[in-house]
Amino acid sequence: MAFVGSLDQGTSSTRFMIFDQGGKVVGQHQLEHRQILPEAGWVEHDGAEIWDRVQEVISGALKQANLLGSDLSAIGITNQRETTIAWDISTGQPLHNAIVWQDVRTASMLDALPDAARATLTHKSGLPIAPYFAGSKMHWLIKNSTAVQSAIAAGTARFGTIDSWLLWNLSGGVQGGVHFTDVTNASRTLLMNLETLDWDQELLDILEVPRSVLPTIKSSSEVYAQTNPHGPLGAAVPIAGILGDQQAAMVGQVCFDRGESKTTYGTGNFALLNTGTEIVRSKNGLLTTVCYKFGDQPARYALEGSVAVTGSAIQWLRDQLGIITHAADTEALASSVTDTAGVYFVPAFSGLFAPYWRSDARGVIVGLTRAATKAHLARAALEAICYQTRDVMDAMVADSGAPMTEMRVDGGITANSLCMQMQADIMGIDITRPLITETTALGAAYAAGLATGVWSDTDELKKQWQQSRRWNPATTAEIRAMGYEGWKKAIERTLNWA
Repeated sequence: MAFVGSLDQGTSSTRFMIFDQGGKVVGQHQLEHRQILPEAGWVEHDGAEIWDRVQEVISGALKQANLLGSDLSAIGITNQRETTIAWDISTGQPLHNAIVWQDVRTASMLDALPDAARATLTHKSGLPIAPYFAGSKMHWLIKNSTAVQSAIAAGTARFGTIDSWLLWNLSGGVQGGVHFTDVTNASRTLLMNLETLDWDQELLDILEVPRSVLPTIKSSSEVYAQTNPHGPLGAAVPIAGILGDQQAAMVGQVCFDRGESKTTYGTGNFALLNTGTEIVRSKNGLLTTVCYKFGDQPARYALEGSVAVTGSAIQWLRDQLGIITHAADTEALASSVTDTAGVYFVPAFSGLFAPYWRSDARGVIVGLTRAATKAHLARAALEAICYQTRDVMDAMVADSGAPMTEMRVDGGITANSLCMQMQADIMGIDITRPLITETTALGAAYAAGLATGVWSDTDELKKQWQQSRRWNPATTAEIRAMGYEGWKKAIERTLNWA
């Protein structure tokens, strides 16, 4: 029996999971790390703390599985995307706290860019101009950290997203760690050309980032290096897969064909649609990104849409309104009524993301009558999750021209059967949830296992995918259209408020 490890480094925690050849979890360990908030809108992580957590979770998962590092055929890495770190290869220490994807300190700098530069960045990278992405964070570090400036002058500075930092440490650090990243993470920097899959000099010049500090861009599935035998695995194990977290979930959901999609339901939602080898430039407010690249095969691309508030709307019902005690209570409460009694809830607490991109929008509840109860509001909150997801998916279909027949889902809210049935009804397609729900970690393991022969090809992975539940639409097209028309009117109220 072969075993593959997956290092899943997220925004709030780090975990190491070990999968067997059948995709079953045989061991795991997870630890949180600090969220550092120096100023309003600034979010940082301590890179050294994250590396410490990595070593602990690897040891913990191996112990739980009763395995040695040498029992693993390979390990893969998946990571919080866009979070950016700089370190010194002579000391092995970070030069500054990592700047997290949520951080908005670079907004004013980006706003000041000339229109021509903004257009070039977007066209070549596929990304809108936003502080979300890594390139402007690198620019900030170069302009504001004297330690970074000194290390660049000395030739010892290295920049990367978190995958690069972990790969460098795992492969030896100051004793010869490699400095690589994969195409999915590189595609989230504003610095990589989607067509060449390499750093683009024009983009580097706009954001004033020297090529010398950046990692070499590799595929998502190949042997990058062996782990340091003196490190946490205690053996030389191939590091053979790297994927940004949402792309890893696509691979874990085996969405390998054009037109296949997945949506991850968390605090917010992330939806991706595989567009095959075609770069589809969105006209409907979506991101164009790399989905994955396996070895020497052509890169596969994706459209991506994000919804800011989904699971956090349920938290709002619990924490601010107090109409539920636990998030799981929402299903029973919403099921106690057959509809929303005409109530629509648009939870634009911090604006609207795709496909509207209106940071000035604010949340609204419309359609209230005296007959409305907390049950109707709870049901409207679940509907809001589903309508926002439809907004993104409709934009994906419009951009790609690829019809959508089903959507694969993962994340916490997928345990709410009522919400998933609503999703099927509102979109008019089948919604399906996998048996193995740890799709992000599984995707990184799959990428590593493909590169090392644990799995022969993607067809073998497709056969492994198993469904735990499928929801079929149970409403008519007429009812679906009427409900969506009401949602669009509620969105108008949200935008008009601004």
